[in-house]
Amino acid sequence: MAEKITPKEQNYSQWYVDIVLKAKLADYAPVKGCMVIRPRGFAIWEMMKSALDNMFKETGHQNAYFPLLIPDSFLKKEAEHVKGFSPELAVVTHGGGEKLEEPLAIRPTSETIIWSMYKKWIQSYRDLPLLINQWANIVRWEKRTRLFLRTTEFLWQEGHTAHASEAEAEEETLRMLMVYKKFAEEFMALPVLTGMKSESEKFAGAVQTYTIEAMMQDKRALQTGTSHNLGQNFARAFDVTYQTQDGNLDYVWATSWGVSTRLIGALIMAHSDNRGLVLPPNLAPTEVLIIPIFQNRNKAEVIGYTRRLYEQLRQEFRTEIDDGDQNSPGWKFSEAELRGIPVRIEAGPRELNKNQAVLVRRDTGEKLNVPADELKAKIKELIRDIQNTLFHRALTFRKENTHQASDYSSFKEILESRAGFIECGWCGSPECEAKIKEETKATIRVLPLGRNGGDDKSCIYCGAKAKELAVFAKAY
Repeated sequence: MAEKITPKEQNYSQWYVDIVLKAKLADYAPVKGCMVIRPRGFAIWEMMKSALDNMFKETGHQNAYFPLLIPDSFLKKEAEHVKGFSPELAVVTHGGGEKLEEPLAIRPTSETIIWSMYKKWIQSYRDLPLLINQWANIVRWEKRTRLFLRTTEFLWQEGHTAHASEAEAEEETLRMLMVYKKFAEEFMALPVLTGMKSESEKFAGAVQTYTIEAMMQDKRALQTGTSHNLGQNFARAFDVTYQTQDGNLDYVWATSWGVSTRLIGALIMAHSDNRGLVLPPNLAPTEVLIIPIFQNRNKAEVIGYTRRLYEQLRQEFRTEIDDGDQNSPGWKFSEAELRGIPVRIEAGPRELNKNQAVLVRRDTGEKLNVPADELKAKIKELIRDIQNTLFHRALTFRKENTHQASDYSSFKEILESRAGFIECGWCGSPECEAKIKEETKATIRVLPLGRNGGDDKSCIYCGAKAKELAVFAKAY
């Protein structure tokens, strides 16, 4: 049988690690804090990358690639930026057996090196907007790591755009936030809250950071994507000006936005169970797995039948067939569940004689007997329903674990006894925010878009009139 997984109710952290390792998504690398993404994990990343890349191109963005090594002097040009990343920098001081004239940082993010190039490429309003995305790897020297969620090296995409006005930059920042929301909800089946980060939580060097925040099954929050309005900070640092339509010179307005392989961790923690992965069909590398059930006397006939089913389905669905005889059907069933394959097809002599197959849903375990000539239509229906079911299950879970607190004592009681998201008033003071974090380990995850300020609430900590409605939670 497939390897056993620690029940999440017993040890959620170990449950997560068990799934990553036993489903063969990733493994620990020889370098501390790094991971090796195995083929099954990388296949999920490729599905994510393909969907997102199409969405980026639909909104007018083009892909490019910039160097991994960034001159130390570049990072120092934007003071807030270097201060934010200094503790996480990996720095190269020698190359080719010689000490370098200037240390080179391995990119923690690419704003500085990209804006050094934008200075060469942008002269006039005719060069704007400049809409570029990069798929790359990143190194941040993390002290506490966890596979996919936080590793020293990880994969991501980072968009970097340049605009002629503040309004255009803000529009782009929000547009890409909504692209991330659409991807999370329609592909990952993951409901997310959208809004702004507080001043203390925003990206180093940004004027404003917007975020999508999701709730995992242990009721903790996970930041799953961010979009930053950088204002003119990096343009000023790198002296990127352009000639306006009226002939004047102005600094360019900028945005950056990104998601990473952390999304795979989110996918695992939002949907999976004690049998293994549960993958939304829209991101499942294999949507349908066919498992023949045979004995030696009927092996040829059953395999022949399932191969005909495979040929019937493979043009329309991402389909595999496991007709090897090294493992028992029971082992294959468990392995299919561990891998999170949305639909499993079982067919043996009885199904062959009746010209049908058994369909098994990964999300509910429901079994259906379906005539062979109705398989395509039924699988389409199942895949659509599984995708919707996973989304609404996660949405219901988030709603059931989102609470309102009117005072600090109830705030602390909720965190200690129920956990989840807490909606409450906040006066806007960094001091109140810091005290709450220090005393409870909860942080402001998001200041939700479309909500009216403090909603006539009082600050959860100091009792002053609230300026903002904030969502607090413990987070990854």
